[in-house]
Amino acid sequence: MNKKQKKVLYRIIISSVLLIALQILLHFVEIPVIVQFVLYMVPYIVIGGDILKKAFHGITHKQIFDECFLMTVATIGAIVLGLVTSGEEGGFLEGVAVMLFYQTGELFQSVAVGKSRKNITDLMDIRPDYANIYDENGDLVQTDPDEIEIGTIIVVKAGEKIPIDGIVREGSATLDTSALTGESLPVPKEPGDEVISGCVNLTGLLKIETTREFGESTVSKILDMVENSSMKKSKSENFISKFARYYTPIVCYLALALALLPPIILLIMGNAPMWGTWVIRALTFLVISCPCALVISIPLSFFGGIGAASSNGILVKGSNYLEALSETGIIAFDKTGTLTKGTFEVAKILPAEGFDSNTLIKYAALAEKYSDHPIALSVKKYASENDLLTETEIIEDENIPGKGVRVKTISNEIYAGNDALMESIGFKPISGIDYPGTVIHVASNGKYTGCIMISDVVKPTSHKAVTSLKSSGIRRLVMLTGDREESAKHIASELGLTEYRAGLLPGDKVDEVEKLISEKKPKEKLAFVGDGINDAPVLSRADIGIAMGAMGSDAAIESADVVLMDDDPAKIALAMKISKKCLTIVHQNIVFAIGIKVLCLLLGALGIANMWMAIFADVGVMIIAVLNAVRCLKIPKNA
Repeated sequence: MNKKQKKVLYRIIISSVLLIALQILLHFVEIPVIVQFVLYMVPYIVIGGDILKKAFHGITHKQIFDECFLMTVATIGAIVLGLVTSGEEGGFLEGVAVMLFYQTGELFQSVAVGKSRKNITDLMDIRPDYANIYDENGDLVQTDPDEIEIGTIIVVKAGEKIPIDGIVREGSATLDTSALTGESLPVPKEPGDEVISGCVNLTGLLKIETTREFGESTVSKILDMVENSSMKKSKSENFISKFARYYTPIVCYLALALALLPPIILLIMGNAPMWGTWVIRALTFLVISCPCALVISIPLSFFGGIGAASSNGILVKGSNYLEALSETGIIAFDKTGTLTKGTFEVAKILPAEGFDSNTLIKYAALAEKYSDHPIALSVKKYASENDLLTETEIIEDENIPGKGVRVKTISNEIYAGNDALMESIGFKPISGIDYPGTVIHVASNGKYTGCIMISDVVKPTSHKAVTSLKSSGIRRLVMLTGDREESAKHIASELGLTEYRAGLLPGDKVDEVEKLISEKKPKEKLAFVGDGINDAPVLSRADIGIAMGAMGSDAAIESADVVLMDDDPAKIALAMKISKKCLTIVHQNIVFAIGIKVLCLLLGALGIANMWMAIFADVGVMIIAVLNAVRCLKIPKNA
């Protein structure tokens, strides 16, 4: 509890003790009504003083119809009526009790909101307070991250947060990325590795060259997303806002009519007006009518859902997008970097007769020694990991456009490239190769040496993602890729996607999404999942844009409505389950709160419901609704 909550708790305890003591005193001693009034006003002011101030402030600022106004009128009305009728109609106890239980409910709600806010505030703790840099004298000093320019060397010690995105230049360490991705396992970093702000350095000392300014770094963008998420309200929240705007003044006027019209009609008919009875019914009607359960529990449900998602590395930019996730029926995926790792790896090695795999890799790595092409890098990485790199001197190095490379050493001449290269130099490659990835053929000293198959490897969680989404009710899973037909068909078949489109340019992807949108069912949503800068237009066009946050481009992240901070496509199904659970709880609260309110309002108007039932209809319903809303914080067990 914070200081404000503790203060309210102390007032509740003091008021409760005073009220109980007063009841015991009245049981044994007969006290005049005016003295009772004075005694009851002590616990009433203790517990309700701030509500009276808020109500007065609302009246003076022409914002009359809120819950504070309702509570003030109802409780003061009950107390005044008890004073006028010497306790025969209404009473001091009911007035104080209503205010006491209302404040108890408000405290409960405040604690619940604080609990749901914890996941968000934990995320906000990733904001760095300073950056360590060397000054002119070579001393390490702390500087405001906003003042750090691109290309500056910053120092991050063990236990400190990385303040700005950059590349490790010196040192090695393991990073805690849980605040960003929800991943509990530490991530090792070495010189040359990229690091993002907001991670915590667990071990060692890192010298990092910044690649962005603080305002453009990952941590700043994440915090901006979280801070602005409350601006985008769901349909349910907008409904409740409009409902409360019209509902509160209507019930106030109905209560006034209930207090005045029946007695006037009775007078006209020549009967006793029974003013006290009808005023009590009107006051009871006011207490029952307070819309706290809806006004508090619905936003709290969405806030809890967004908090639960953020604690698992899923940033939802608004409750409207959280709501839309539950209505998704079609998901379109980019391939590279989304369903696949986006990095090429050696998948298969086929040496020709007379050669072994190690010799083939050595020759290929030697041929690609000076190339920075991703495919060449994958071959050299494999050779390095298996201690197959050689220090052989290269005498000649030739790039053959569209075909491959040729290198010459003292004792060898090596060609590495595609089928066309082999045919152009008179070598016949292995026949019958049907592989969806890239094939590198190698020839050395006039002999065909074999081939190496390179592929963009499917992410380990992509299979789980597709399976989970199908079980979640997604009827169409479509892959949109610029890759060639063979590769796209292979990936789609391996993952079990329902459809794929290959050879697409960025504009073609937008056209395909337009077609899918035209084929949606009524009220169905289409989500697109991507990571590249060329995906930004598609992310904006889809009903829900989902971007990969760790490796995704800035444009993709800014265009998206949901960001997966650890690039795990399996988190999409988790986000949908959180959304569906949240919407179920929201609908439960709406039906429950309105149903109980309407029933109790009718009973109150008919004189069947008393002030104690009114307290339940207000505070009791609010507590139950808030308790139900807090369940949104818990991740679905089958996620």
